[in-house]
Amino acid sequence: MFPAIGLVVLLVMVFGGFVFTGGALGPVMEAIPHELIIIGGAAAGALIIGNSGKELKALAGGLAKVFKGPKYKKQDYLDTIFLVSKLMKMLRMEGPIALEPHVEDPKSSAIFAEYPRLLADHTLVDLIADTLRLVVVSSGTLDVHAVEEVMDNAIKTHHQEVQRPQTSLQSLADALPALGIVAAVLGVVKTMGSIDKPPAILGAMIGSALVGTFLGVLLAYGLVGPLATRLQQVIDADSAIYHTVKQIIIASLHGHPQPLVIEAARSGIAHSNQPGFAEVFDGLRGR
Repeated sequence: MFPAIGLVVLLVMVFGGFVFTGGALGPVMEAIPHELIIIGGAAAGALIIGNSGKELKALAGGLAKVFKGPKYKKQDYLDTIFLVSKLMKMLRMEGPIALEPHVEDPKSSAIFAEYPRLLADHTLVDLIADTLRLVVVSSGTLDVHAVEEVMDNAIKTHHQEVQRPQTSLQSLADALPALGIVAAVLGVVKTMGSIDKPPAILGAMIGSALVGTFLGVLLAYGLVGPLATRLQQVIDADSAIYHTVKQIIIASLHGHPQPLVIEAARSGIAHSNQPGFAEVFDGLRGR
């Protein structure tokens, strides 16, 4: 919602301000399609050169994230706390053998089935199941710090992967001013080839060339750069849920009391999604 509103404000204020100060939109509008062909085509070509098909597809998905916003809501964090706490309780009360079928095949697990939205999230389920599988196969003899290191590596790897679209978008934003200059230079070359034309025609041609520079800067700092920034915000917001999983598992393996385990998980959640302490405990009592 906000990116769309921001785009409208951007266009209205830039072009409206230009008109308000006495500028004529006609020549600008006439030049924009031609300049966009050069700038947009060069930008598309640069993206294709610098990315694989998989990364280009991820970039499209990243742009969708910008407009959708963070994936996880407050209920998702609550459900994650409930799910992982229930699994850790089973490990503590019934032992690794009882937990094994749940982490070996989460899709067939009655515990995971209670949270269908989380079960559909393969990355989140894999983080939980793969970590607890290590605990199960080691019969609880693994050093907790070693488990924490494995989880940190898994989270880091995932974060680097989902961040690639943002990196590509930011690189494009950095390149757009230069691509605008490319379009402008071509316009100047065209103008110099028509140096024998009347001043009015030459002026229009130079103005058209300058629109290329204008578009490159506007797209870079007014559109693509902010989109990259927003995408980074969404990625960072979504990564918090993986740290919630880590905090519950590690604190539980350390043998901390449940109130401390819960607080360790809650403390890493943004206030907009952070469940209340009593809210979590009341939910755990009913499960």
